[in-house]
Amino acid sequence: MSNRLEDNFGRRFSYLRLSITEQCNFRCQYCLPDGSSVDASCSKAELTLPEIEILVRSFAALGTKKVRISGGEPSLRKDLCAIIRTIKAIPGIETVALSTNGYRLKKDVVAWREAGLDQLNISIDSLDAATFALITGQDRLSDILEGLELASELGFSAIKINTVLLKFYNAMALPDFLAFVQKRNISLRFIELMQTGDSNAFFKKQQQSASAWCEQLQQQGWQLQTPALHAGPAREYQHPDYQGKIGFITPYSEHFCDDCNRLRVSSTGQLFLCLFAEEHQNLRPLLQAVMRQNESSQNQQKPDTQVLQQWLQQQVQQKTASHLLTTQQTGATRHFAMIGG
Repeated sequence: MSNRLEDNFGRRFSYLRLSITEQCNFRCQYCLPDGSSVDASCSKAELTLPEIEILVRSFAALGTKKVRISGGEPSLRKDLCAIIRTIKAIPGIETVALSTNGYRLKKDVVAWREAGLDQLNISIDSLDAATFALITGQDRLSDILEGLELASELGFSAIKINTVLLKFYNAMALPDFLAFVQKRNISLRFIELMQTGDSNAFFKKQQQSASAWCEQLQQQGWQLQTPALHAGPAREYQHPDYQGKIGFITPYSEHFCDDCNRLRVSSTGQLFLCLFAEEHQNLRPLLQAVMRQNESSQNQQKPDTQVLQQWLQQQVQQKTASHLLTTQQTGATRHFAMIGG
């Protein structure tokens, strides 16, 4: 067996999306629809820093080069800087990224950058303060935008804004978003709303195709860019009069599974081969076995992760060719706070 993560379809997985908490201080309706909740006891079961280190070392030994820290809201973990620093120091890891709602951005982004954070994704679903508060349950847009301006001065290799398309909240807001990126060197990605187990009613009401916005951009002179190898699912557009880029992530309008390069692990140690897979596998017993072995070993400089690596290589062979969202099969993901999208 080769020393890498490769499935039966020839896809290689160099990107790990690691959730470190299900807790969140926002209540975005597409993430936690009415009636959904996060069990407060989940925080007691979150992966510890030593477990995270062993996990990422195992993935890195198999060719993983990028780790995205997500949630829930990862900035609620008091040891976030230590997590960033630990992951960044692991041989083979080239990029550490963070997805955040921006609540603590203004206060903590300098510390994140100093800890080794390379890239930043911020969720902003509306540039109108009242609409933003309606979607998220938090009147924090101005603070988040101030944090974004601060982050833009810190030398991150990429700053991206994620905006979920919502029919009755932001479907008419394209001109506002275009004005926002005209003088900012950021990538703003519009994401088609995705259905989860708890969001059926909200999805049916709010789902909005990205195709109309793509057509508007092309009519205004925006050019679709040729994607770089392993660039991810977004189709990006550029315009000579704009510093920023516009991207679209369209699981319904256009499948992107052929080039999938990512795997996901939840904050409690569940391996998700796909965001919308029917099943997930618990890798935590293997993490704890490595920890026990390392504690009893005379050589505690580097844990032996061979068994965990072999298990990961076996599991990735079960990955399917594509998600089945178009047939309303949303898999085991009840809501996005479980795994971070």
